[in-house]
Amino acid sequence: MNQNSSETEKLAVADNYRNWKKWGPYLAERQWGTVREDYSSNGDAWGYINHDKARSNAYRWGEEGIGGFCDSREILCLAPAFWNGKDPILKERLFGLTNNQGNHGEDVKELYFHQVSTPTHSYNKYLYKYPQTEFPYAELEYKNKRSREDTEYEILDTKAFEQNAYFDCFIEYAKAGPDDILMKVTVVNRGNNPAEIHILPHLWFRNFWKHNDRHPRPTMSSIDDQVLYSQSSRNGDYYLYHEDGQQLFCENETNNERLYHVPNETVYVKDGINNYIINKQATVNPEKFGTKAAIWHHFELQPGQEKSVKIRLSNVKIELPWHDYDSIFDRCKQECETFYDGIISNTIPKEHQAIAKSAFSGLLWTKQFYYYDVHKWLFGGTNETPPNRSDRRNYSWQHLNNRHVISMPDKWEYPWYAAWDLAFHMASFVEIDPYFAKQQLLLVLQENYMHPNGQIPAYEWNFNDVNPPVHSWAVWTIYEKDKKRTGTADTPFLEKAFQKLLINFTWWVNQKDKSGTDLFEGGFLGLDNIGVFDRNHMPKGIKKMQQADATSWMAMFSLNMLRMALELAKTNEIYEDISVKFFKHFINIAWAMHHIGKKDLSLWDDKDNFYYDVVEMSDGSTERLKVRSLVGVIPMFAVEIMNVELFQELKEFQKQTNEIIRTRPDLASLISNIEKSNSDGNFLFSIMRGFRLEHLLIRLLDENEFLSDYGIRSLSKYHKEHPYVFGTEGHHQIQYEPGESRSGMFGGNSNWRGPIWMPLNYMIIQSLRKYYTFYGDTYLYEFPTGSGNKMNLKQIANELTKRLIALFEPDENGKYAYHSEDPNDVFTKEEHFKKQHFFYEFFDGDTGKGLGASHQTGWTALIANLILELEENQ
Repeated sequence: MNQNSSETEKLAVADNYRNWKKWGPYLAERQWGTVREDYSSNGDAWGYINHDKARSNAYRWGEEGIGGFCDSREILCLAPAFWNGKDPILKERLFGLTNNQGNHGEDVKELYFHQVSTPTHSYNKYLYKYPQTEFPYAELEYKNKRSREDTEYEILDTKAFEQNAYFDCFIEYAKAGPDDILMKVTVVNRGNNPAEIHILPHLWFRNFWKHNDRHPRPTMSSIDDQVLYSQSSRNGDYYLYHEDGQQLFCENETNNERLYHVPNETVYVKDGINNYIINKQATVNPEKFGTKAAIWHHFELQPGQEKSVKIRLSNVKIELPWHDYDSIFDRCKQECETFYDGIISNTIPKEHQAIAKSAFSGLLWTKQFYYYDVHKWLFGGTNETPPNRSDRRNYSWQHLNNRHVISMPDKWEYPWYAAWDLAFHMASFVEIDPYFAKQQLLLVLQENYMHPNGQIPAYEWNFNDVNPPVHSWAVWTIYEKDKKRTGTADTPFLEKAFQKLLINFTWWVNQKDKSGTDLFEGGFLGLDNIGVFDRNHMPKGIKKMQQADATSWMAMFSLNMLRMALELAKTNEIYEDISVKFFKHFINIAWAMHHIGKKDLSLWDDKDNFYYDVVEMSDGSTERLKVRSLVGVIPMFAVEIMNVELFQELKEFQKQTNEIIRTRPDLASLISNIEKSNSDGNFLFSIMRGFRLEHLLIRLLDENEFLSDYGIRSLSKYHKEHPYVFGTEGHHQIQYEPGESRSGMFGGNSNWRGPIWMPLNYMIIQSLRKYYTFYGDTYLYEFPTGSGNKMNLKQIANELTKRLIALFEPDENGKYAYHSEDPNDVFTKEEHFKKQHFFYEFFDGDTGKGLGASHQTGWTALIANLILELEENQ
């Protein structure tokens, strides 16, 4: 990181959520249809508040908007709305389908792009593309009533963008100070004809007063025809300055008459501004005060013409708010460029630099204020009537009370944190904001997140679900990267995380190793439908399953903990004993993987040279589930390199491990040769010795199996012609599906039977680089398998990286692989669509087409890491 940029200096300010990070893009892009806002009796989160009801419902737990900003406690919110003069409602929020409406689950049906952001959000830019014709709400809903085997019907399949009849709506923010926020909304007519556009910057309070009588209702009023004043006991005074426009006021209170056919508690309710403009109703307060306000601008734009609306929000009065407005924007833009110039080397190809910057910016835009108090949600707050809930979701998580800015997978499709997603996010965040990366990893280990039994919360739909234990990997990765960049070890961070991870490790051992044999279960483990059946609900006749991935994840967890303990032992000898504990766990897991049941069955199949799950039947027999999937590749991840100098410092650890190796050579022989270092003094700790690694790579690098033009598939293509069938107690089958799955398992939005997923590809590449550190050029492997082209592991890691980057590279016609199904070549030919990137959740295993959530810069932002690391390893 560039240590001298102005942005870097802002990042280093202590207590940043009271300083430069106090304001940011922390609004959700969808608050409706979430578990938090579900007050139905039967747990119908998607049906209780839908898109149509959202404009009239005052939310309990959060707010939403298009390209919006708010403070870090989401007291006061700022976002624009638009109207093209034809839609039946204001465009205040993004439209999409619910999980039940979409043929592949929930799906946003809008075109928007997180263009740029600095880590402190001193400069942010967002692009929303708004049709000039009536938005096709009904058409998008109706045309998506199709089977899972069909492609999704998208907005570009409608006529909404024909002849470029749309507006580009640019939403920009700049900061003159921590509490001085500049907003500029610029709308450009891209069509061939004049068109009207209404721009309505909104300022409103989250409704925190209705459910908490400690806080009085805040106020928002007009000082004069160009200044609004807001006052709250929770965040003080703010002044909103605007040029021209009509001031409109209402209350952020539910329209009970519309939704529930009972009288309203106040006259001017949440949808008052919408109804005033669209329906010409007297639904705004003529006295000009409330808790929600908008500035109404109406323009007629000629083809190619643009208009900008300027807003300034400050906690102090400003005599001349526009005097330095443009110069502040110019300065913040330049600071943004300077910051990214320090992060992304200018020796990287320009196209790749742009992708990395866009990925990091999207990651920053997907921060969100997340508020959820499970006890209050279940039983109501003080003096509140308890909700009527027959479905008491997350009942065992009543300690959980989250109220923080958190990194989301996708603020529309997944506007809630997910444990293992967040770990991968931080591997990218450390490149641009190590402070945030460390804070987020510690956050979910706090007592108001982590369960008292040690489990890390999965996600709000079911906090009890089990995600892969990658948190330790993320902690060690962030620690190492931060130490390498700054030259200073953040030992307090490492030790604090380690202590909490000890509790989590104990939970895994106690809950997921039921037999006490170091063989682990875990159910779906984030890979959803990768198994031949739902691993959370196994067919009758199966007593238990020994999962290759769960056991391998735990081997990796043990290694991560071992490495952290050794690092901490440098300054505190107490950790030497703890290091030995995790060394024992590691070698015991390695032993257990090859001694299952009465027949000592191994997870490794010597005939197929691959790892498989093993099921134990009720009659005591065992059987391998011969599915060639990423489940059998995950053992690669249990690898760590340690230098002889580390052991020379830690004599007690060396003494105890030597004794274990001497007395139990049968255990030590199952992992890589830890008694012998390479010429650089490095030892290899891995559950995969050279023979198994070599034979696993034969399959992994075979284009007829795992290797795609765009990375590693989640299921071998072998299963396209050879589906695996498990016939005990019914018929269960798994077949290669390169794109969206046809299986209804996990709600039809589960796709691990062939597609390419960025996070596991990243871990494969990272593991290969570690193996190379030990083996060097000693071992050469064919890449691709059968080609006769021999490479070392570093070169293979680079080639896999290039295949993943190819997803974001244009072909000779300017078309991107992830836009492979863009029938009208909009993203290729249309000037104002070119180089606007989506970061999809996963990619088709054959064509590279982007699939799933389209703004998943959470873990797909790892493409930026791959670009930076390729430059380092060329």
